[in-house]
Amino acid sequence: MRQNEVSLAEALKAFLDKSPMKHQLNEMRIQQLWEELMGKTVARYTDRVEWKQGKLIITTPVAALKQELIFSRERIKQLFNDALEETLIEEVIIR
Repeated sequence: MRQNEVSLAEALKAFLDKSPMKHQLNEMRIQQLWEELMGKTVARYTDRVEWKQGKLIITTPVAALKQELIFSRERIKQLFNDALEETLIEEVIIR
């Protein structure tokens, strides 16, 4: 590559970093990863997965699942940040 050239991936990432849509895109990425990282059973019993201001908010009506997710908060945070290749999740909240 020439000195002033950048790859398409680098140009797209630079554009998205400055875009007002960045938050919505990150939330969509997190929601898409939910079933992949946590499994179909957990995803089926989860009502909602939201990402707001660095907090991953998980809502489930199942008490046993809620308890298991509470014990796994740090692991969930690490799994998602590793999969996203950046630190988007600072805290996991289970409701």
